[in-house]
Amino acid sequence: MALQRLRTETRHSEIVIHNGTVYLAGQLADDYSGDVVEQTKQTLANIDLMLGEAGTDKSQILSVTIYLKDMARDYVGLNQVWDAWVEPGTAPARAAVEATMYTPDVLVEMTVIAALP
Repeated sequence: MALQRLRTETRHSEIVIHNGTVYLAGQLADDYSGDVVEQTKQTLANIDLMLGEAGTDKSQILSVTIYLKDMARDYVGLNQVWDAWVEPGTAPARAAVEATMYTPDVLVEMTVIAALP
């Protein structure tokens, strides 16, 4: 399979597909004014959108890395939304870390690796 780059910008591509694997750049909420619950919902909606554009869906996610601005404050809220979003039996490998975000209003960012069906 040829390497494909979708939604390519100067510094990154939002989606890269190679050898049956989909890689998503860091996904964020569209609106940074909400709390971590709202930002997580929007981030996961963007992941659904990007995976659909790549020809796959969340049931095919292999791995997710989650970056939180404040682990102590936001981990519970993140997991409330995450647990409702992930279908039983399809939970991917996952890591969550605290990170300095590129702007103070961003509370959560996720990178995703998924398989093509």
